[in-house]
Amino acid sequence: MMTRHCLILGGARSGKTAFAEKVALHSGARAAYLATADILDGEMRERVSSHQVSRGNRFTTIEEPLELSHAILKAGATHDVVLVDCLTLWLTNLLIANEDVATAVGELCATLMEFRQAKIILVSNEVGLGIVPDNAMARTFRDLAGSTHQRLAEVCEDVYFIAAGLPLTMKGEAPAETA
Repeated sequence: MMTRHCLILGGARSGKTAFAEKVALHSGARAAYLATADILDGEMRERVSSHQVSRGNRFTTIEEPLELSHAILKAGATHDVVLVDCLTLWLTNLLIANEDVATAVGELCATLMEFRQAKIILVSNEVGLGIVPDNAMARTFRDLAGSTHQRLAEVCEDVYFIAAGLPLTMKGEAPAETA
């Protein structure tokens, strides 16, 4: 049976990470949590710490802010499922580092299409549902996130949108019981 990759979208504090963790733990015995956060301040440090405490020892945590495709391949070689949280932080990291976002997203899509040894679950913030940002950088970020989500939704077999902790199946199979 083919390994089905999954894209999980939602707003801030929508429950997308909790849902992704349930899907991951239901999908395999050896789960990796690939964190893209680059800790730049105390508030972010507290958020990361809170996430780590809530995960406990159910996941192997891997931190990689930029080289996502490489990290997925490496983690997938020794894990059944790799949960990537989150793509919007990864995009931010790429922009700050002046990396070519289109090339990095293309590489990620190619990795997902070719790599089937482990289930890959991608979590990302849907930022295009609000008002048009008032500055060019924020508009660029919103546009890049939107185009990234579209490209990944094409290559992932399952796509969910989370609101109020509830999943809406946008593409693929309804989620297995994750309670």
